[in-house]
Formats: sequence, structure tokens, C-alpha cells
Amino acid sequence: MATSNPQTHVVIVSSPQVGHIVCNLELGNRLVMDHNLHVTFFVVAESKASTGESETIQSARAENLLDIIQLPPVDISGKVEPNSPIFTTLTTIMRETNPLLRSAISALKPRPTALFVDIFGTAALDVAEEFHMLKYVFVTTALPLALAVYINILDKEVEGEYVDQKEPLRLPGCMPVRPDDVVDPLMNRTKHEYRVFLQVGLEIRRSDGLMVNMWEDLDTKTLKAMREEECYGSLPVYAVGPLFRPVEQSGLKSELLDWLDEQPVESVIYVSFGVTGKLSAQQITELAWGLEHSQQRFVLVLRSNNKDKGINLLDYLPDGFLERTHNLGLVVTADWVPQSAILGHGSVGGFLSHFGWNSVVESIISGVPMIAWPLYAEHKMNAALLAEELRVAVRPKIAPTKGVVGREEIEMMIRKVMEDHEEGKAMRARIQELKNSGEKAWAKGGSSFNALSQIAKQCEMNLQRQEGK
Repeated sequence: MATSNPQTHVVIVSSPQVGHIVCNLELGNRLVMDHNLHVTFFVVAESKASTGESETIQSARAENLLDIIQLPPVDISGKVEPNSPIFTTLTTIMRETNPLLRSAISALKPRPTALFVDIFGTAALDVAEEFHMLKYVFVTTALPLALAVYINILDKEVEGEYVDQKEPLRLPGCMPVRPDDVVDPLMNRTKHEYRVFLQVGLEIRRSDGLMVNMWEDLDTKTLKAMREEECYGSLPVYAVGPLFRPVEQSGLKSELLDWLDEQPVESVIYVSFGVTGKLSAQQITELAWGLEHSQQRFVLVLRSNNKDKGINLLDYLPDGFLERTHNLGLVVTADWVPQSAILGHGSVGGFLSHFGWNSVVESIISGVPMIAWPLYAEHKMNAALLAEELRVAVRPKIAPTKGVVGREEIEMMIRKVMEDHEEGKAMRARIQELKNSGEKAWAKGGSSFNALSQIAKQCEMNLQRQEGK
């Protein structure tokens, strides 16, 4: 089912951190398997890569679909403060990697015809132009992308802080964005991170096309606006999702999955806050009480970080919690769990998530309704889309980043998603519709398959132009 010349060679440049790497790898896999492209995958190494990053790259090497090249770590100590926000840190890493990337691309044979970057790597578009490559920016979702492309206009129109505005921010043709839901770089316009975001917004406009890990049915309104409203730069926008890490069938037996095998269908709520999501001691305590009072079966994943060394997160659980709930749920303290396998398990009926987009996509494709617990990045905008527009999730009244969500509200949200009442049934029906539409989008001839096919053909045409020179 090849749609392009086997010699058409493209480059994907991924920023660090496992969530970004996973999504970019799946893009590369699709380009190879479905569209017969040759893909070189550059990933920027971190000086202290996580276990998840290392295992993800190792697994991708074993699959042998992509030519994977790790670029060495760069020293950014003189460029950013040690505790700079993640957006500033990652964009700086990617910007400082340009000389290494330029040298590596110049050595590639055959000559690559296109470069794909994520939102942290837009500085690499300069390198692509030097080599006469097509330039694509691949991001998670459409609404944060619309905000990034439109931000330099908002910067001139809006006075004062965005978070202090009395009315939602208006993006032409899109769902209004509540001030509290803006992405992290917009929280304080006096910070360096905001200026970096403005620069990224300008760089995105120089691309040849924008790609989102969504499908047409997931956010029709925003996709339509970005394609029709001139204020977004008149760039082609391609919905190429759902791209997610498939469940590996081998080697996944574990105590956790064995326990799930013993539970009734759709009876377990899975609680996880991503690789980097962390909760305060008080919030862990309230969450545990909410789980216990809900009387629902559960899997609770608690992750520590470097600052937590020597701290036992189980100590934050209420006294006697593990004993009282030992027949009801599992508490897992691990850096990594097989999330795709957990969400795809028939006994799981709900997901309390930090609302990183990879997790959201996995939940939708598994047909599992959600409780939104947004912590950073674009997660609050994701929560607004899924809870208010698509109505396949619920979210707390108070933002988890602004205060402690109480046990009573946690219990209420869990019961709303898990119990067999009218609202819960409606959510499950709607998410099943989205699951079906996502699967259809990626079938041969579906909207996402065809969108990526268009991009593959453009890459092939650029190869022909290069060879004609």
C-alpha cells in the first residue's frame, strides 16, 4: 500500500522526555509502515535520561523501522536558570542543538526532503531551509496550536495579564479559552518563558504545514477555523491521529495485570498522573479518602521524583488505608506502569488522569471515560475540550494547581464516571463513538490515513524537485 517512492527520506527531530518521544516515534512508524518512507529519527539526549526514555528508545531500535540517532546532550547552564520552566528549558535545548543537527543532516544519504519537529523544536526550521527541506510542525492538539499561532496578535490586543481578564480569550472561530485554562507560558507576561512562546508562535508560521495528533471528529470547530481564518497564517492543517503506543502483547504479565484479570468488567478506576505529575502530601491524603469513600475498585499509581528521595509516598495515605482497601484496590509506587495495557483491559471503566494528550488518546481509543486532573502545559485546555465540548470527562470545580481538591468532590466525580446512572451511561456511549471514529480515521482510506498520505506525496514531490536541480 505504498504511496510514495521508497527512497523518499525524511527527518523527525524529537525533543527529550518520554511523552514527546513516544508520539514522534509513532509518527515515524506510520510514515514507514503505511507510506513507505525512509525515516531518520533524531532524539536529543538528556544528561540524565529517565528510565522511560531509555527503554522507549531501546524498544524502537529493536523494532528496526527507523534509523534512530541520538544527538549528544548540550550545555544550557549559561542560557537558562537551573529551575526554569519546562517550556523554556526544552526550547533552549533544541535551539542549542541546531549546530549538531545541521552537521548530522549534512551527512545523511540519501538527501532528506522534509523535516518534522514538535513544538519545542521550531528553531530547527532554519536548518531545514538551509537544506531545501519541507518543514512540518507536529503538535498534540488543535486549540493550543491555534493559541500558539495567534498569540502574537493577542499580545497586541490584550492589556494586562491574561489570567486577570474578566472574559474568555477569543480565538477566531474556536472555543473561547478561559483565562485560568491558558498554557503555562501565558501565566505571567513578564517572564522570559512568555517571550519564548511568542517566538515559537512566529516560527510555527514559517512552516509548510501543521499536524495535530487528533482526528477530524475530535475538534472539528478548531480545525475548520485554522483552515479558513486568515489570522492563523493560511497554513495547511493535517489531523493525523490517533497516534499512540500500541499495547505490547508479550512480556506484560505482572501482579497488577493479574489482579485486573480477577475484577468485573468496567469496575476499576485507574488513577495516574503521568511520568512527571506530582501531588502534595495533603492532596494524596484527600485522593485516598475519596477513593475509599467511593467504594469503587481502583489502581492508584504514585510516582516520586528526585526531590522525594528518601520519602515514602505511602506515608501520605490515611492511617489504615491499605488495610481497609486491600480487597478493593492496588497502590503502585513505580516509575513506569504498562498504561496502554491497563486502559485496554476490560475491567477498567474510568481513568483519573493529569490529561497529558498521550494519556487522553489512549483512554479514548480504549473507550474509557475520564476524570480530568490537569497539572501543567496545555492540560487545562485539553480538559476543557473533553469535559465541556465532547462531554466524555468531568473535572473538579477548583483547579488542582490552585488548591486541594477535597475528598467529597473526588468521591462524587468517581461515582459520576463509574456508576451506572444516566450521566455515566451517556459518557460511555459518547466515548465509544469517539473510539470508533478514531479507529475509522486511521483505517486505510480514513481521514487521518489520507492526511498523512498527502504529506508523504508532498515529500516525494520535493525529492523530485531536488533531483531536478
